[in-house]
Amino acid sequence: MITPLLRRAAAITTIIGALGLAGCAGSTADAGPSAGSDASSADELTGELTIFAAASLSGAFDELSAEFEKQQPDVDVLPISYDGSSVLATQLIEGAAADVFASADEPNMAKVTDEGLADDASAFATNIMQIAVAPGNPHEIDGLEDLTDTSLLTVLCAPEVPCGNASHTLLDAAGLALTPASEEQNVTAVLTKVKSGEADAGLVYRTDVTAAGDEVEGVEIEGAEKATNVYPLTTLADAQNAPAAQAFVDFVLSDAGQKVLADFGFGAP
Repeated sequence: MITPLLRRAAAITTIIGALGLAGCAGSTADAGPSAGSDASSADELTGELTIFAAASLSGAFDELSAEFEKQQPDVDVLPISYDGSSVLATQLIEGAAADVFASADEPNMAKVTDEGLADDASAFATNIMQIAVAPGNPHEIDGLEDLTDTSLLTVLCAPEVPCGNASHTLLDAAGLALTPASEEQNVTAVLTKVKSGEADAGLVYRTDVTAAGDEVEGVEIEGAEKATNVYPLTTLADAQNAPAAQAFVDFVLSDAGQKVLADFGFGAP
């Protein structure tokens, strides 16, 4: 026989059980949005991005970084470190911190990957050499052979720099011996000397002549394609902001990124 006391105890037990189930359901509902929020935030790019890039990329990469920041407003691309690729590779090997490295040639990128600082690299552009001269070409320079005139001051990049290596490749292919007035550590320095009148001519990339506008004039080099530079870039293994670094690399390789590079005179990889 069920007494009133037993009925009351059973009712209390039922209520407690119902409350317990409701509490569990509430916990599950709360967990759902939290997990979803975490997943969403994981896709958002934030923080600073450090890029090392070859000097010949300065104009194009300034624009690429500006476009990237528009797409990723929470990412701050720090002022890009531009210099000769060999200089940048050495700095990275010696411990300099960066997220992305863009080289003007494959040998200097290989120095970085061989040290285990990056797993691989992707080609993203090509470039060829031109002779930069003063507007109007006052010395009537038509090709590499004219640069052997000892009365002319011709400036080259140092041999270990990609533009210097390409210059010597073309000179050797043409069987020409040239003693430069100076050898510079990056192509920007060569172009600056021609702009300022310190040099009558300089071997630079076609893109540098294009970027200089009416400050210099470019003279085509016969067989310039024999020294085509292939530009690779990579996300560094110890990148402090690996997600943003990979996103930037992907952007450079995208159709939008390739269009920016083409506008600056770079060829497709």
